[in-house]
Amino acid sequence: GWSWIGPDRLSAEAILAAVPDARRTVPGGVARTAGVAHVCVPGIESEALLFLLERDGISASAASSCASGAQEPSHVLAAMGVDRDAAVGSLRLSLGHGTTGAEVDHALAAIPAAVARLREHAR
Repeated sequence: GWSWIGPDRLSAEAILAAVPDARRTVPGGVARTAGVAHVCVPGIESEALLFLLERDGISASAASSCASGAQEPSHVLAAMGVDRDAAVGSLRLSLGHGTTGAEVDHALAAIPAAVARLREHAR
């Protein structure tokens, strides 16, 4: 569990380091749920990104847990001022009790690779 890897190992900052143009949805310094990271990736559709990540063994979501499965961009992101173009690239990852450091490292490597692949195909 978290005692092995620490809940901040998976963070928006870690994803931003891997995908520099991703946008943080919770401002730095604001309290957030430990072990949960949420960003928006411009120019990417969440469903396509989730498909590639799932093929790589990574479970993620495009919405908050209370809105999982919704097809529209999050009303919460809209209320926070996130524009629709960014919100369609929403990505949420959460640590589970048994998540390992190797799994976090795998996700942090797979996310930029999937983003690059989608952007390459969009050209």
